[in-house]
Amino acid sequence: MLLLLELHGDLPNDFPDDERRLYIFSCPRKACNRKPGSIRALRAVRKLKIEPQHQPPRQKEEQKPESPNEVKKEEEEAKKPAAPKPDLGASLFGSSTLTSSVSASANPFSAGASSTSTNNNPFAAPAPSPGLAAKPTTSPAPTLSESFADKVRISSPQQQQPKTNLIPPPEASTTPNTPWPAQSDFPTPYTNFYLDAEYEAMSRPSTPTIPANVTIDNTEEEGPNGGAAELKDTFESELDKAFIRFSTRLGHNPEQVLRYEFRGTPLLYSHADAVGKRLHDPAKTANPNAKVTTVGGGSRMPRCEYCGSERVFELQLVPHVISVLEDGREGVGLGPKDDAGMEWGTIILGVCGKDCGPKEVGVVGYREEWAGVQWEEQAK
Repeated sequence: MLLLLELHGDLPNDFPDDERRLYIFSCPRKACNRKPGSIRALRAVRKLKIEPQHQPPRQKEEQKPESPNEVKKEEEEAKKPAAPKPDLGASLFGSSTLTSSVSASANPFSAGASSTSTNNNPFAAPAPSPGLAAKPTTSPAPTLSESFADKVRISSPQQQQPKTNLIPPPEASTTPNTPWPAQSDFPTPYTNFYLDAEYEAMSRPSTPTIPANVTIDNTEEEGPNGGAAELKDTFESELDKAFIRFSTRLGHNPEQVLRYEFRGTPLLYSHADAVGKRLHDPAKTANPNAKVTTVGGGSRMPRCEYCGSERVFELQLVPHVISVLEDGREGVGLGPKDDAGMEWGTIILGVCGKDCGPKEVGVVGYREEWAGVQWEEQAK
């Protein structure tokens, strides 16, 4: 089947959490022409998120009154002195405490103080005794197994040792690289059309002005069998009034290829065929803007087979799209004997009013929708 339409059908006002696509396919062979199922429609939907389900509020748990023994234990624990905090200096420099031998006002890092003073510098070299010559110290000073400076030391790139690569290098592929096919080897892609969506504008025909020196002769309308009145009655009896309304409406915007209005009203090509009898309500003829809904009986769009909801009108293709899609039909592999061409007047698409689909987030689901086809009337 050939693709007639792929439409981005997101409806943020009606279904803000759904991503929608609409497809219409058609069988162009003569064996399928004018048969049910020769034109079919699909709706693809994907949930972007799921609305959280309403949960009943939890009941507040009743708190039991505290016993006198529990209150007494809490008071005793509050009176206990807080545990002393660990000494960070002792953990870094190995001394038991710095505050026990150093006063609060003394500077432990000052130079030139004696070793017995309370404000001596523990990191300064010991002062030489008077009368004795200074000799180099032969025994190394006791140091920690790993000092704080060793931990934070960053070696230069030249001093860093090469690390052993534990992951073996990938083996070279023995199969030769396949070149990308030429563009001529690919099938002919679908032709893209960019559509402009506009509100329908009803152009008002201009009223012709009659010159002052021209007289109108209405002698043909005199008598019981007037020529103009008889011609008018003959014309309206041969053509369906729905088709006249259809062609007149499209004449205001002759370049339109589809009409779109979710939950709107289709423009019927005829009232006499199966689709026209299903959708046309004679009781609402006086109101041409009446909505097509699913209310009882079999005279409206069939309900959704998946969830049972009513189907509503969303769009319809009009005859001008045939002239657009007929270009390039030679490349679809059909011969002159197999290709019957498109002979429909309009294709009406009815979709599920609740946009049913998979409940999981991110899962794409396809639903077949109702496609009402009004075929072009054949000459008798």
